[in-house]
Amino acid sequence: MTETSTAAAVSPARDTGPALLRLMLALTFTTGIVDAIGYLGLDRVFTANMTGNVVILGMALTGADDLPVAGPLIALGGFVLGAVLAGLALGGRTGAWSAATTALLGGVAGVVVAIGAVLLLWDGAPEPALLITTGMLGLAMGAQAATARAIGVKDVTTVVITSTITGLAMDSPLAGGSGALWPRRLLAVLLMLAGAGVGAALLRVHAGAGLLVAGLICAAVAAIGHARCRG
Repeated sequence: MTETSTAAAVSPARDTGPALLRLMLALTFTTGIVDAIGYLGLDRVFTANMTGNVVILGMALTGADDLPVAGPLIALGGFVLGAVLAGLALGGRTGAWSAATTALLGGVAGVVVAIGAVLLLWDGAPEPALLITTGMLGLAMGAQAATARAIGVKDVTTVVITSTITGLAMDSPLAGGSGALWPRRLLAVLLMLAGAGVGAALLRVHAGAGLLVAGLICAAVAAIGHARCRG
């Protein structure tokens, strides 16, 4: 085989970094929507931001301001279960998009869309149904967070921005840093903020409407990632 034919037989590796970054930023936006729906529509519960749930739960256990206990506990349990299931499905694969990545994000999208549809069709759902909703959303967000962690786009976890804000400030020129990653860090913060605003606005229409939007965006991320970023 000649050198030319050998080169033609080997496809060059695709640089999927920018595409993965955009997809993780899109998921960050959906997280803002889901958490706004959870906090405002499901009795002050975060289904993606577990830091918030731990703080709420800690205050609630002291009887402060009649805060919920069951909701944060169920969300935490669902999130952990979702992350465990995602870890099992990924089987240790990190740093790239795989068939398991597509399946997991497609599953997250399916759960979120299904919950949105149920809420739209079932107005005035009783408290037990809302707690089940909380648990299922927590499970979906746990799976999303674990999948994003496996992909490993720096400073874009899709569910947490405290560390992103810390990096934005600590590595800024004001702190003597290079500020090299500031665009993605700032975008992650702004997209979480925008998602929360969109979620709050859609809640005025219906809680299910916001979840449908978030789920459809997640489905688009899964489809685009499968087509463009799969190794």
